[in-house]
Amino acid sequence: MTTQQNAPLHLRLSEEFARRISDGSWPPGFQLPSEAELCREFGTSRGPIRQALAALRSEGVLTGGRGRSPMVRAAVPSQSFSTFNSFTEWAVGIGKVPGQRTLEVALREPGIEAAEQLGVPAGAKVVEVLRVRFLDGTPAMIERTTFVPEVGRLLFDFDTDSGSIFAFLKAHGVDLHGARHTIDAVAATDEDAELLNQAPGTPLLRERRLTSSADGLPLEYSEDCYLPSLTNFTIDNTVDRRAALVRVHTESANGTND
Repeated sequence: MTTQQNAPLHLRLSEEFARRISDGSWPPGFQLPSEAELCREFGTSRGPIRQALAALRSEGVLTGGRGRSPMVRAAVPSQSFSTFNSFTEWAVGIGKVPGQRTLEVALREPGIEAAEQLGVPAGAKVVEVLRVRFLDGTPAMIERTTFVPEVGRLLFDFDTDSGSIFAFLKAHGVDLHGARHTIDAVAATDEDAELLNQAPGTPLLRERRLTSSADGLPLEYSEDCYLPSLTNFTIDNTVDRRAALVRVHTESANGTND
């Protein structure tokens, strides 16, 4: 969306800086001109320049600050909360090739935590999915997802190696309206380590997600474990804006994974 000409200057500057980054004028690893140089170029004071740069830092587009010159991140941030549920959308949004390998789609009784989160009665069965997700062919995340039966049964007619489960379910009318995310750190189990080609005990970022319908009915509970060397999360908030949760692909300035 193009910012209107009567919008505050710092917003127009932020859009212009973002355009230069997206079209490659300021490529990954590029050190931005000094504030003084930007002030001369745009004929303004330091205030709007600093506001524009701060906005891009908060979005994860730029690094630096506190005495360090701003630099374009080697990888720009992902989709915001509105598309956060879809790993596939996120990967495509940052220019990576998403992939997945399904290890299991099964109808069974849920584990204790999934049953509690979904409100599944004792003895009832759910559909569980276990997949490894990839970025450009590299294992990045283990996905353990539990669906209530009326939703999960649709997956028995879907090739879960073909792409986004959420996109498939939405296309079939499932009301995946909102989600609550809890993020913490865990150590890789022996199974996790093998699936991610890591050593047992490797630190992982765990995202537990409860997805509900517009009516608040729980539909899906997932426990996803990410390699922090490939992915992390940022939360950006201000006094006048709700916090936005963003998944970020982490990559060093020289273009190689940390």
